[in-house]
Amino acid sequence: MTTPSHPVSAAELTVWRTMLRAQAQISRRLQADLLADHDLALGSYDVLMHLGESPDGRLRMNDLADRVLLSRSGLTRLVDRLQREGLVERQSCTSDARGLYAVLTPAGRARLAAATPTYQRGVREYVLGRLDADDLRQFGAILEKLADEREPARL
Repeated sequence: MTTPSHPVSAAELTVWRTMLRAQAQISRRLQADLLADHDLALGSYDVLMHLGESPDGRLRMNDLADRVLLSRSGLTRLVDRLQREGLVERQSCTSDARGLYAVLTPAGRARLAAATPTYQRGVREYVLGRLDADDLRQFGAILEKLADEREPARL
């Protein structure tokens, strides 16, 4: 086991754990809202949202996995479920015989449109509505620092 060059202090661990707890609580609340109102899990909403924001409602499976922060196999299982529900379909990639696209169906687009107000209400209630303009600027700057990957992610 490698010893860190700068040990993490108790105060720093508290901040770290608070961030993890906040993220988990927010995700659980959004999930509960989406399930209760639309019978749609948060991960499923995330896939539909990314497809809905993409040109022609389609993305290569590898690109979609990167955007929704799932492993390739995890995304495959999720897209399988969404396909069984008629919300997404798969299409072959003409330029790469091994490549597949996930494509939003009309039913998927309708489900996304119905669930988006619930999702946005939750984001506002659980996060944005608790921050004033200055908090939001600071929070955005902090998140930019944290999301700035100087090394490629290892999956």
